[in-house]
Amino acid sequence: MSHVTRVFTDLVRVETRLYNSLSARLSSELGLSLGQFELMEIIDRVPGCRVLDIAREVGITVGATSKAVDRLELTGWCVRSAHPHDRRSSLLALTPEGARLLARSRPEVEQGLAALTAAVPAAELDRMGAVLATLRTALERGPEGGE
Repeated sequence: MSHVTRVFTDLVRVETRLYNSLSARLSSELGLSLGQFELMEIIDRVPGCRVLDIAREVGITVGATSKAVDRLELTGWCVRSAHPHDRRSSLLALTPEGARLLARSRPEVEQGLAALTAAVPAAELDRMGAVLATLRTALERGPEGGE
């Protein structure tokens, strides 16, 4: 196995384990999956958020994003409203219940990530974060990764 293949394999395995552990924690504590948290966090952070904005940020299809938003609506955590300038699009917003749940879940996510990454010194996490940010940017710009 080449060095790059080993890095890729480790990256995927770490991401899977972090994601699953954190999602299980959120689910047991607040009845919220990590995927739902991520969508709600984007809706809250992006002014005038649309399904397309989430799809682009997360890197999934508009159809998959729309179905995920439908599920958030069914739970009462999100609402869609008509876009004032584009009839084909709608704006997303958290409901008061969704905003409260997001506010309660943010510390859970932070605490969970801190616990799951405690074996790695902060300086190493910072370096790894910088490397991953560089790689993510390159992939999102390039023909293989993106837009």
